[in-house]
Amino acid sequence: MPAVRAPIRIFGVALKTLLTKAAILLIVGLLLGWVYAWASPRVYPREASLGFSYGVIHGGLMPMALPSLLMGQDVEIFASNNSGRSYKLGYIVGINLCGMIFFGSAFWRPRTKDVRTVADAPAYKNQPR
Repeated sequence: MPAVRAPIRIFGVALKTLLTKAAILLIVGLLLGWVYAWASPRVYPREASLGFSYGVIHGGLMPMALPSLLMGQDVEIFASNNSGRSYKLGYIVGINLCGMIFFGSAFWRPRTKDVRTVADAPAYKNQPR
């Protein structure tokens, strides 16, 4: 019978798992960069003063600019022709919504039914009401 080899591990993670995660990260990064390159000219108009709604859109798109920035492209992440406070509040709301959606979906675990038997339940004493 041939000897079974243990998988190669790096920092306690199997090499195959590590390469799979790296490939997924690369694909997601490229996809986000493509979406940002497509959306950026459409949501950064030059002629108007931008308010709260554009701030929300720009704040939501800002994390998608990271792959482009890492690749050396100078992309917009904040409109210079904004209306002031309302744009900035919208920008902050957009960043927080994007983070909530991303991290919420990354760390969300569906609830499993908690099935307990009678033997597992704590014994309750009869207490007067």
